[in-house]
Amino acid sequence: MTDRLGQPESLMRMALRVEHDIFLIRQRAREVAAAVGLEHQDQIRIATALSEVARQLLVDAGGAEVDFRAVAGDQPRLQVELTTPVPVPPTTLSTGPAVAVARLVDQLHIQDVGQATVVQMSRRIPPSAEPVTGERLARLRTELTESRPTAPLDELSAQNSQLIAALDEARRHRDELARLNAELTETNQGVLALYSQLSEELEETNRGVVALYAELDEKSAQLRAASEAKSRFLANVSHELRAPVTAILGLGRLLTDSASDPLTEEQSRQVDLIRNSAADLLTLVNDLLDLAKAESGRIEPAWTEVDLRVVFGQLRGTLRALETKARLVVEEPPPGSVLRSDEVLLSRVLRNLLHNGLKFTERGEVRMVAERDGGFWRISVHDTGVGIPTKLQDRIFEEFYQAPGGGRSAGTGLGLPYARQLATLLGGALEVTSEVGAGSTFVVTLPIGGVPAAAAADRPEGGG
Repeated sequence: MTDRLGQPESLMRMALRVEHDIFLIRQRAREVAAAVGLEHQDQIRIATALSEVARQLLVDAGGAEVDFRAVAGDQPRLQVELTTPVPVPPTTLSTGPAVAVARLVDQLHIQDVGQATVVQMSRRIPPSAEPVTGERLARLRTELTESRPTAPLDELSAQNSQLIAALDEARRHRDELARLNAELTETNQGVLALYSQLSEELEETNRGVVALYAELDEKSAQLRAASEAKSRFLANVSHELRAPVTAILGLGRLLTDSASDPLTEEQSRQVDLIRNSAADLLTLVNDLLDLAKAESGRIEPAWTEVDLRVVFGQLRGTLRALETKARLVVEEPPPGSVLRSDEVLLSRVLRNLLHNGLKFTERGEVRMVAERDGGFWRISVHDTGVGIPTKLQDRIFEEFYQAPGGGRSAGTGLGLPYARQLATLLGGALEVTSEVGAGSTFVVTLPIGGVPAAAAADRPEGGG
């Protein structure tokens, strides 16, 4: 409900003329605030704000008209308006009680209207209060009209009680703040102690890590030195053994030559045994020498355009004469099967894989196939041999390791490590997939463009 000027209808009007009126206005402010549903603390706040402004206006303007209104809407509020009979200098209120009053209310407006100054303050009514309706406003006006103000002494006593309650509340807040500060100080001390402990532990851990890195560097240097010594030893031993082994083979051939004196059957058998053993030893010596060269980085690929059809043809012709129980199938690569690589080294890798497959295949076949896969060639050697258990598929690339089931024909255990070294040297990789009883597939993956010059220069010593 509004009056004829569009303003909310007044709940109560009062006149401020003398000092005694300040007590009445404060008392009525609390009554009106309680009637519209403001909480107890908000009642005291708006009453205190109103009394402070009233006291100032009584001094500066000789009094004022006080109007209490309940404003409905989305945010209902209690509004108090004080209108002075004469203008009040702006600095009087803005530098005086207005600073403190602004903290006690939600809104505070001071403006000059004609020959008067209007001070308007308001406090929001909580949502839990009864809605502001016309019927309720009429009931409130009746209740407030029938109520009688108390004596100034009683109002002063009430103010003192409120002040004591406020002081008690402030004291409780102070004690709570002191307790929280003490807890915070204790917590900070614990955090600092924990931080100090963690810093010490971290520093100790860092020292341990640094020591571990130093130990690892030392071990790495020792391993490099051991690897270099092993490579030199293998190379020297291989060179030293090759001459006597070759001599043994030569003497064996002389003994079995038709121009020499004939040998008995037993002598021929013994000489053949010597020659076969010497041939096996020469193969081992050659494998050791090749592996030592690969690990020491002394093998430099001769990069050129390699036609896989030529390589496959040479391998097919070379291995066809071998006496094997399995059938050897070397499929013809498709036309244009060209890549940049080292033909000799690539032939060694593939010959090694084919030999290895024929050794472990009692029946069936060993098949070699070349397939294009994007920018790579994948050359697969598949056999129908005994297969390799999953847990041993990494170990077969270790030096001198021989998978069980190969018998005496299994070889020296150096062929696959050497083949992988060469595949890596050519910029590719050698992998295996196998299943026991279903055979094995060795796959050499090589880039069509070979190894770039920069990559070749950055390859670590050892060729791997």
